[in-house]
Amino acid sequence: MRRLARLARYGAGAAAGALAVTGLGLAPVAAQTGPVSPVPATGTPALAPTGVTEQVRQLAECGGTMYAVGSFTEISQGGVTYPRANIFSFSATAPYAITGWMPSTNGTVNSIALTSDCSHAYIGGSFTQVDGVGANNIAYIRTYNNTLVNSWAHRANKQVNTVLLTPNGHLLVGGDFTSINGSSTHAYYASLSPSTGQDDGYLSLSISGHYVYPGSAVNSTSVYNQQLAPDGAYVLAEGIFTKVQGLPRQQIFMFHLAASAGNVTGWTSSEFNSYCADNHPFYVKAAAWSPDGLTVYVADTGFHPFNQGNQFPLTGLCDAAVAFPSTLAPVSHTWINYTGCDSLFSVAADSSAVYVGGHERWADNPNGCNAPGLGAIPAPGMGGFTPSNGALLPDSTGTAGLYSRGRGLGADDMLVTPAGLWIASDNDAGTDTCGGVSGLAGICFLPYG
Repeated sequence: MRRLARLARYGAGAAAGALAVTGLGLAPVAAQTGPVSPVPATGTPALAPTGVTEQVRQLAECGGTMYAVGSFTEISQGGVTYPRANIFSFSATAPYAITGWMPSTNGTVNSIALTSDCSHAYIGGSFTQVDGVGANNIAYIRTYNNTLVNSWAHRANKQVNTVLLTPNGHLLVGGDFTSINGSSTHAYYASLSPSTGQDDGYLSLSISGHYVYPGSAVNSTSVYNQQLAPDGAYVLAEGIFTKVQGLPRQQIFMFHLAASAGNVTGWTSSEFNSYCADNHPFYVKAAAWSPDGLTVYVADTGFHPFNQGNQFPLTGLCDAAVAFPSTLAPVSHTWINYTGCDSLFSVAADSSAVYVGGHERWADNPNGCNAPGLGAIPAPGMGGFTPSNGALLPDSTGTAGLYSRGRGLGADDMLVTPAGLWIASDNDAGTDTCGGVSGLAGICFLPYG
C-alpha cells in the first residue's frame, strides 16, 4: 500500500493525546463516507493475459487521472491491448480511457508520487533504465511526454520501495539502498530535494537492525512502505529495523514532519516486538490512517505467532487486521480480526469502513489456521470492517463478507478517493475477478453509491 495519502485536517472532536494539527495551511478535504459498493465499476483497464504473473503495485490519482505502476507488459481495455512497460495512466472517471502516456522502465516500479500540478512524477523501484536512459531505481519523469528529467539525480545503489512527496516540500524515499544520488549519509530512508534529487538532510533517522530469532528467514534493514497523515503533519513507516533515531522500534514507527527535521514520536507498541512464523520476520506490510487521524490501522502477514503451532485462539498480530489509537505514546490495539493464517498486504479506510486486501479466505477466524475455525466467515481476497470494533461487514445473507475478489498473490495496494476505493492486485493463476465480476485483473474500482 505505497500510496500518497489524501490530505485533510482533523476535526474539532480530537481526543486528548491525539495528534495535533501543526498549521501547514492545507485545504480541508471532506472525509469520505461509505462503505463503498461491493459491485465494481466495469470498463476499467486490466492486466492483459500474457501467460505470466504480472502485478500492479500502486495506484495514485492526480488531476482526474489515475497512475498505475508495477511489473507488467500489456494492459487491456475494451478488447484492445496496449503495450505498457511497468507504468501507465488512465482517466479516473468512466469510460476510464487509457492515455497515450507510455514511459517505460526495464524493471519493476514499486511506487509513484505526483507533483501538485500533475506535470511530473517521481518513481522508485528496481530498474536501471527509463525510456532507454540510465536511471538506477529512482527517477523523475514528465507526465506530458515520455521523457526522463536528466538533470535530476537518479541513482540508488539498491531497490527503492516507496516514494512520498510531503506538503512541506520533501521527497521521502525508502528502500534497501545504502547510497542514493551520491549520498551515503542516510541509508534506507532519505529526504531528497524535489527539484534536484539530492539529499536535503531533513531526515536523519539512523535506521538500523534486522530481525533475529531462531530459524528466522534472512532479512536485512529496509524501509518498505509509508503513509502520510490526513493533516499532512505525520508519517507512518514500515520495514525491517530495530532502532530508529536511537529509539527501539520494530515493524513500524511514526515521525513528525516538523519544520526543520523529521523526528520520531512516542507512538509505539510492544505488540510490534513479537515475532511471527520462521519465514515471516517482517509482517507489518501496510498501514492506513482513519480520516480523522485518531486511529492507525495495520494489515499483517506472518502466518501465525512464532512457536504457537496449532494453539487457539490465535494471539499476536500475525495475519490480521488491527486497529491502534494514534496517541503519541505507547499504545495497545483496540481491536484485531484474524484471517486464520492468510496474509494481508494492504489497508485503507474511510469514515464507515476499514478495507483490507490480501490472499485471505476468511475473517473472524482466530480459531483456525489454514481452515475455518469456529465462527469463521468467508471473505476471500478482501474484507470490510467496522472502524469502531473491527466487526466484518456482512453480505445480504449474513453468511459471508460484503466484499470479495480473486485472491491471486494478494491485493498489494488500496487507495480511497472521493469517488471510491481503488484496488491494485495481480493476475496470478489467471485471477481476474472482483466482487464476482470477471475481467478485472490487476485493477478494481468500487465506487461510492
